[in-house]
Amino acid sequence: MTLAHWLPFAIASAILVAIPGPTVLLVISYALGHGRRFALVTTAGVALGDLTSMTASMLGLGVILAASAALFTALKWVGAAYLIYLGVKLWRAPVQVAEGADQMDTAETRTSRIFAHAFAVTALNPKSIIFFVAFVPQFIDAHAAATPQIIVFEATFVLLGTLNAFGYAMLASAARRAIRSARVQRIINRTGGTLLIGAGIFAATWKKAST
Repeated sequence: MTLAHWLPFAIASAILVAIPGPTVLLVISYALGHGRRFALVTTAGVALGDLTSMTASMLGLGVILAASAALFTALKWVGAAYLIYLGVKLWRAPVQVAEGADQMDTAETRTSRIFAHAFAVTALNPKSIIFFVAFVPQFIDAHAAATPQIIVFEATFVLLGTLNAFGYAMLASAARRAIRSARVQRIINRTGGTLLIGAGIFAATWKKAST
């Protein structure tokens, strides 16, 4: 693989991951609501979700989904329902304004649960799987072995996605220190919840582009 093949992919991927979507909204919401500890956990979930989604795509799942309307619809509804569930959960989340808010360890904010939420939102996105199948081949050098190129592209995308999520999380976590008003936190929770619900509805109604 030459730099001429990798660099355009890296630039396009950086632009793609920087656009706020359901994953970024979830990262920001957890960072604002629970602090840096959970922001890092959420970022790890995003990284694994990206890796899972892209690997599944490269193994051919994306081709199956593109060819099977029933399978695509089923995965789309699962992902959409989960986004809406998280949106409702965030909307109803209690605000935390006490000094020890960062030390919370209830069942609702357990590390494993937050990690699973971030992983599911990132991995269960059928649009991402279809996108990877359509996107990655454009940058592959047909005169070189495909597998090493795919590995490099996947590693590049996952790294960029992880750094992007971490950046959003750190910014939101820093902003959280200046936000101690219960009213402001409630607005943030409900705004994030509304956006997640909207993303779920959009995912449920989004149709494959005709080929």
